[in-house]
Amino acid sequence: MRSLLWGVGVLAAFAVLALTAPLYIGDADLNVVKVTGPQLSPPVAGYPLGTDQAGRSVLLLVIWGARESLAIGLIATALTVVLGSAVGLLAGHYQGALGKALMHVTDWFIALPSLPLAISLSAVLGQGAASITIAIAVTSWTATARLVRAQTLAVEARPFIERARVLGAGNAQVMLRHVLPNVLPLILVSSTLTVASAILSEATLTFLGLGDPTSVTWGSMLQAAFSGGAVTAGAWWYLLPPGVAILIVVLGFTLTGRAVEHLLDPRRAAHA
Repeated sequence: MRSLLWGVGVLAAFAVLALTAPLYIGDADLNVVKVTGPQLSPPVAGYPLGTDQAGRSVLLLVIWGARESLAIGLIATALTVVLGSAVGLLAGHYQGALGKALMHVTDWFIALPSLPLAISLSAVLGQGAASITIAIAVTSWTATARLVRAQTLAVEARPFIERARVLGAGNAQVMLRHVLPNVLPLILVSSTLTVASAILSEATLTFLGLGDPTSVTWGSMLQAAFSGGAVTAGAWWYLLPPGVAILIVVLGFTLTGRAVEHLLDPRRAAHA
């Protein structure tokens, strides 16, 4: 329970910062033409985390970058969960030719290296948040599909599924009214852990220059820091904050996912 509180607390704090950012961060704080701060300055009064090579506050950049980084991570996770759950349900319910074909496709995607595939998809689709979101979803759904398929097979082996069929329930009714509610806890746990992976993937792809060059994300901040000579200049205040933000958010989602998994564990409920 303590890990759940810590995880939810961290995520809630970042969510509040991201949602309220437009209230205290304006175009003059982000536009490289309008900013007036000292260039690549260490932390001083008025700039608690220093500035970048254009004179923008690193603290404000980290807060603003949370908006797109979290948005891409959540949207990519939603697409991943929907796609993986659909494939898993269908493959587990239809165990004939359709189920085998779906699992062959899943195994094929698992065999492909995910990062090179995501880079290739992002490059083909063009720079931007939409291409990165699609690339993450296309390369991340296989784990959810296999988990949902395994749980679907376990649920459909229970006696109440057979009774539902005897009473005239069709395939759609069995999957949506009887199997899906029993698989949802697993999907919930999987989604909380998938968000952390999606945020890491977003940071990786934007660091490689595949994101929108005009937007601010944690990955683009790291990319700008490296390309702007922050390493050779010893500007640790420009490199550490976005990396630490990624680490904290990923840890928050991981703690939340593990805690939810523990709470929904049927063996724990049986011993309660």
